[in-house]
Amino acid sequence: MVDYVEEVNIPPFAGTPSSQSRVLTTAVRLGVRPFTGRIKGRSATIRLWRSLLGAGSRCLRADPRVSVEPIIDPCVEDPNVERPVRGEWLRSPGCSPERGAILYLHGGGYAICSPRTHRVMTTRLAMDTDLPVLAPDYRLAPEHPFPAAFEDVLDAYRLLLARGFSSDRIIIAGDSSGGHLATALTAEACRTGLPVPAGVVLFSPWVDLTGELAMASVSSSRDPYIVPAVATRFGRLYVGKGDWADPRLSLLTCPSEELPPFLIQVGGIEVLRAEAEALAEVLDEAGSPYDLQVWPEQMHVFQIFNRLLPEADAAMREASRFIRRVLGTGSITEAA
Repeated sequence: MVDYVEEVNIPPFAGTPSSQSRVLTTAVRLGVRPFTGRIKGRSATIRLWRSLLGAGSRCLRADPRVSVEPIIDPCVEDPNVERPVRGEWLRSPGCSPERGAILYLHGGGYAICSPRTHRVMTTRLAMDTDLPVLAPDYRLAPEHPFPAAFEDVLDAYRLLLARGFSSDRIIIAGDSSGGHLATALTAEACRTGLPVPAGVVLFSPWVDLTGELAMASVSSSRDPYIVPAVATRFGRLYVGKGDWADPRLSLLTCPSEELPPFLIQVGGIEVLRAEAEALAEVLDEAGSPYDLQVWPEQMHVFQIFNRLLPEADAAMREASRFIRRVLGTGSITEAA
């Protein structure tokens, strides 16, 4: 464990899961997993899931105090940005951009979801940290395979730099495939000489796109949501004709040095737990600072239920504390 911040206290819900958590996990296992297991990767099926998840996300109420500003920014200041950055800015009433910014990369297997589906997380981060949050609407597979999504988030990072945000005031965060993007983007900055962000926050990161780790650990997990075979299909959709050994894809075999501090949160029963632990091992071997938090009995990206589950609320607070400690901006704002 690292010593760049004071040691994190044991999360208040690290023991027996709450009754809300048990009910939700059971509901997802019975009501969602049977359907996710049938996703074959066909374009029509993916379009259907995009619609369903887009509609379902409206049931998770984002914080109404946070302003949401859609953007299409060509970023003419940086000639390396080849296409306009699309997405949205999220700002709390007490937003202090001089303190820094968060670049949030949404999950969804590189094929589904959007900044809108993840507003319950981005608005929470905006309120807890009082930092502006940029959530890019990156291109999705199968219409846009690798490196489309990576290029879009790299452009979004360049946009922040062009807008005057110093790299040591930028946090890159992401969940699931967004966690893969966040790690790949940070490592790319280290490899290419691009200014390196101050820190990285990963929620249930999808690290191994081949699906090998997930398939190997499926017998020991009780994941109520992710079917490893489906994750493997999504990985193939994104990689397409790309080289699986490309360092922007293969995070576990292409480690980088001089990475910033990482916070990795993962649910104890999700099938991607082994991937989060493998990434922590890579960071440890490279001598990079990190904090791995395994939240017992929690599912994949449980933090998205931060208005429903006490565990998710506590995890989001831990993430915001990490951000404020890395940036040196004091205690978190109390969320209502």
